[in-house]
Amino acid sequence: MFRSGSSAGSGGQSGADQRPSNQPCRTCPLRDRPGLVAPDATQREWIERQRAGERAIARGEEVLRQGAPGDRMFTVLDGVLMRYRLLEDGRRQVVNVMFPGDLVGLQAAFDGEISHGVTALTDVRLCVFPRDRFMDLVTAHPRFAYDVIWLCAREEDALEQHLVALGQRPARERVAYLALWLVERGLQTGLVPEVDGAAILPVTITQGQVADMLGLSLVHTNRTMQALRKAGQVDWSSAGIRVPDLASVRALVGFDPHGLPKRPYI
Repeated sequence: MFRSGSSAGSGGQSGADQRPSNQPCRTCPLRDRPGLVAPDATQREWIERQRAGERAIARGEEVLRQGAPGDRMFTVLDGVLMRYRLLEDGRRQVVNVMFPGDLVGLQAAFDGEISHGVTALTDVRLCVFPRDRFMDLVTAHPRFAYDVIWLCAREEDALEQHLVALGQRPARERVAYLALWLVERGLQTGLVPEVDGAAILPVTITQGQVADMLGLSLVHTNRTMQALRKAGQVDWSSAGIRVPDLASVRALVGFDPHGLPKRPYI
């Protein structure tokens, strides 16, 4: 299991640093990310009034706890998080990985229990929105409502792709696809540049987490990673994920980076 920090406070949020920040939305770190679409000036002013500051979460800390009620939503400003579902017997299925610009805790806006947990894979900074302001946010600016629906649709598409990887791809393609998908999201959100057709995402994702996401045993995951490394396709280490030849791995798993649209954020 992954390392989890102590959990305190309401709504299943962790007891990590919750000091608010007064950084204005016009200097939001997301505004210049290559794969994101920034809100216009009017939308930024509205967000400024609705947000409740920022929250810093340390690597390994919980952001949301499965089964707890939620009273906040978050936009990821910086860092990478992992979304997972725990089974009754303690096994874990990693569902998705979340990058800058993604919404965290949308279920909290609809008063239901949170059906999954979210933990930080890196140090993370989040923009905080109280649940009771969500309806004002989307009704005052219908564009925000459209953006939320769009983000949910992209989340559904990502989950479909993961299901296809689980059900139809052999182990080597599963691991290669996951590595490429993570690196491509890193490229899209400005976490890593592409240099001479290669890219490195400096995020530590353990073999156990990869196995939990792809439905493989630890032994099979390790062997597959070693095979991809020897073939010069994916080098998965504690320092991050390196894809030395993006074009080759894209061809292996049938991934078209030009099909990735720019993503709105709130």
